Amino acid sequence: MLETLVQGVLLGGLYTLFALGQSLMFGVMRLTNTAQGDFIILGAFAVIAGVSLTGDAVPWLVVLAVLPAAFGFGYALQRYVLNGTLGKDPLPSLVVTFGLSIVIQNLLLELFSADPRAIETNGLSTQGVALGDSLSLGVLPLIVLAIAVVATGALQWLFARTALGRSFRAVSDDREIAELMGLDAKKVYAFATAIAFVLIAIAGALQGMRTTVSPSDGPLLLLFAFEAVIIGGMGSFWGTLAGAMILGITQQIGFRLDPGWGIWAGHIVFLVVLVLRPQGLFPKTRG
Repeated sequence: MLETLVQGVLLGGLYTLFALGQSLMFGVMRLTNTAQGDFIILGAFAVIAGVSLTGDAVPWLVVLAVLPAAFGFGYALQRYVLNGTLGKDPLPSLVVTFGLSIVIQNLLLELFSADPRAIETNGLSTQGVALGDSLSLGVLPLIVLAIAVVATGALQWLFARTALGRSFRAVSDDREIAELMGLDAKKVYAFATAIAFVLIAIAGALQGMRTTVSPSDGPLLLLFAFEAVIIGGMGSFWGTLAGAMILGITQQIGFRLDPGWGIWAGHIVFLVVLVLRPQGLFPKTRG
């Protein structure tokens, strides 16, 4: 059972990275990105393509090169596409991001075919750390967990301690008053999405290193991200981390009881939380 719990926490670290971008975009703009999972897969394939083009380049260097591109892409997407869908009616943003999801899936199918691919890590994905005689932890999952915790803490610090974070909170609380105080809400939204896409690119790269990815994987990753956000509480970063951990542990317990029920166990916990506490276990964090 100890091994199951530990593996669940490690899996929760990956789910945290899937969900943080979603949590950020909803927390600032009340925008639910239904293409979240497909953007994660797009990030993975961007790294795969970069590694292929550069030959034997170290994958981590390719990831670092992809991050500025992800930032710029996220900024431009929000500034010139998604800002026009924001308002009291959530339907336009849902329709647009759903359309983007379909476009990304078909584009990746055309460029890379449906064959699963992975990012070569020079053996890192198979290395482990032995804890006693019966427990071994993978080095890559530990790295993923560390990045997830650091990213969560960094986002919380950004929101609570910086001028940019205060502008995020201002436009989230009351856009009209924030604009009267001199803020350009559209630019603030664009910066929030740019940061979210950096997190999405990191999540995609780590997903591609940890397992194989294919163009059709996006909807399942979106489901995991959405469940983690809902369990933890929409817009709460530490809540997202906690929700992802709960989801990962529940799935691992389900897998241990019956290999066919691991994913379903996570869905059941999600539904229970949604019924009993629809606002999530940890409501939105305030600075």
